[in-house]
Amino acid sequence: MEIFTQQLINGLVLGSIYALVALGYTMVYGILELINFAHGEVTMIGAMVALTVIGALVGLNPELPGLIVVLGGVLVAIPACMALGFAIEKVAYRPLRHAPRLAPLITAIGMSIILQNAAMLIWGRQYVSFPPLLPQERHEILGAHITDLQIFIVVLSFAIMGGLWLLVERTRLGRAMRATAQSKEVAQLMGVNVDRIISATFIIGSALAAIAGVMVSAYYGLAHYYMGFMLGLKAFSAAVLGGIGNIAGAMLGGLLLGVIEALGAGYIGDITGGFLGSHYQDVFAFFVLIGVLVFRPSGLLGERVANRA
Repeated sequence: MEIFTQQLINGLVLGSIYALVALGYTMVYGILELINFAHGEVTMIGAMVALTVIGALVGLNPELPGLIVVLGGVLVAIPACMALGFAIEKVAYRPLRHAPRLAPLITAIGMSIILQNAAMLIWGRQYVSFPPLLPQERHEILGAHITDLQIFIVVLSFAIMGGLWLLVERTRLGRAMRATAQSKEVAQLMGVNVDRIISATFIIGSALAAIAGVMVSAYYGLAHYYMGFMLGLKAFSAAVLGGIGNIAGAMLGGLLLGVIEALGAGYIGDITGGFLGSHYQDVFAFFVLIGVLVFRPSGLLGERVANRA
């Protein structure tokens, strides 16, 4: 029972991060019907920028409180990723908006590789450590343990997801985003600046990616120029699981995928009689992706967009 509870907690933490990244995929797909495969690399850039700033602040004043230092890194990483997301849409996707679907798909993969290589040139091939600045006190719940950092990640993720939900459902920008997702032509006739809304979608998704990047690097204590690849694939799987194009589906898919992965990692040794270990946890995301595509291609909540696509 303790193992189940512990893996459930771990899964919720991972799922919260996956959900934030998945939102970036699903918002772009909902409006452009484009899979932005460079989104995982935006997450990586957010982590790397934050760690650079954190390292600089620690070097300048080692006495600064850890939370202030990390907050400084986040506050620089968010606008950096927002500018990157805006530039990616402007340079790589907007000129191909009316091209056959294969063209922007190839461009997205190419942009992903370009960002990986740019990060490798800037930060090198080695792993970058996240300094132990955040509280790591452990608390016991039903025999399992949860740290302050895990609580912080889950609470902040849910707060951000709630804020995004309110933005989309209750604000003028959100109404314009939903109108653009329904029909760009009709939205334009109604006075919506479609180009601006699409740019705003990339910018918002990139801001979420920056926060998720800092979260995942703080959780694992490491960042790497290649970390966005696997994180992006898992978040994409989460978006497909929930129903890509559906914001609530991305949140649900992220949380479910995190729990499935954590429970799978905890019990895969027992299931296979010790043949496979917990380091095979990554395969569960792809099993989920294949299973959803075979048995429910529209995902759990994604009927409308999947049918349109």
